[in-house]
Amino acid sequence: MPDSLQRWMKEVARLTQSGRLGRVAQFIQQSLGAAPAEPAEPNRPIVVEGVVSEVASQPVTPTETKAQRDAQVGLAARPALEPGDHLGLTLTGQHTELGMTRGYELYLPPAAAAHTEPLPLVVMLHGCSQNPQDFAAGTGMNELAREKGFAVLYPAQSQDANPGRCWNWYEKGHQQRGQGEPAVLAGLTHAVMAEHGFDARRIYAAGLSAGGAMAAVLGHTYPDLYAAVGIHSGLASGAASDLMSALSAMQHGQPADAAHIGMVDPVPTIVFHGDSDTVVHPDNGARAIEVAVRRSELATMASPTPAPVIEQGVSAQGRCYTRITHPGTESAAAQAEHWLVHGAGHAWSGGSERGSYTDPSGPDATREMWRFFSSHVQPERRHNR
Repeated sequence: MPDSLQRWMKEVARLTQSGRLGRVAQFIQQSLGAAPAEPAEPNRPIVVEGVVSEVASQPVTPTETKAQRDAQVGLAARPALEPGDHLGLTLTGQHTELGMTRGYELYLPPAAAAHTEPLPLVVMLHGCSQNPQDFAAGTGMNELAREKGFAVLYPAQSQDANPGRCWNWYEKGHQQRGQGEPAVLAGLTHAVMAEHGFDARRIYAAGLSAGGAMAAVLGHTYPDLYAAVGIHSGLASGAASDLMSALSAMQHGQPADAAHIGMVDPVPTIVFHGDSDTVVHPDNGARAIEVAVRRSELATMASPTPAPVIEQGVSAQGRCYTRITHPGTESAAAQAEHWLVHGAGHAWSGGSERGSYTDPSGPDATREMWRFFSSHVQPERRHNR
């Protein structure tokens, strides 16, 4: 281990042991060159394309039944999306699971007013120091949802749960089904599905950085819920088991754990990563793809494995990239796609400058993730809670 990294990790350990968790988050951000995003005004009403919503559902107590929880998510006071609304609607709310409460924003496109067929849902997990509004603005996912006709759910990490508002993907208590943040996020997903009637076979999860790592965890812990996942500048599920191993993985990329790979059903995975990322080493993107491909091989016992397809390209704004596609073995849909964006750092490729951590010059990760997602549906045999 390089002396500089060893000293850095010792300082993080010292601050953690002294209980200065806020300083830990600040120190990590400063050390990795990640400037925090501008905080949103906490009580400002949410405005999405001219639609204002100040309504939030009431927090749910751990003693309530599932039926009560589902009813509490969508209260009668919520504004309704009317036919002919061309802008869509953003709702805000809170969800409690296992005594943990997280806020969220839910974008409903104009297609939701027609009630003709259940809509797909994309769960978007922000990165450290971000929030739902910032992440929505930077990725442009709501604009694409309005065009393509799917809903978008933005869970919000609590600063009480993590001083840097990072999802706790690296802690063992948040890496298992039915525990921690995976349970909260899956419970929230089920709750909004029940309220709005989203298509249970077309539920997807994606995220940036810590959010991308948590999206990988969701694919690992709830493969029967999420039909595909997108990991942008993140890490594979099982890449770390505590803060120290997380910092090491972020700097170097860790080989995938063979025992971890074979534990669950495969989940189609698309990865975007900049090859100049100094916050999360780009090898982590390759590791996430390795996990997805290996799980697919184990599930289908495919032999020989279809050869990956390698393409070179240039975005409309001049950013070069390499795309490696791993064909599926049971259908025409690819099981995994790896986009390595050349010269890009720790930022959402093709994103808007209206949000933090974006690279407007890169290929459009938002549109490409949706293209990948829309080619995958949840197998009937895995559709359950």
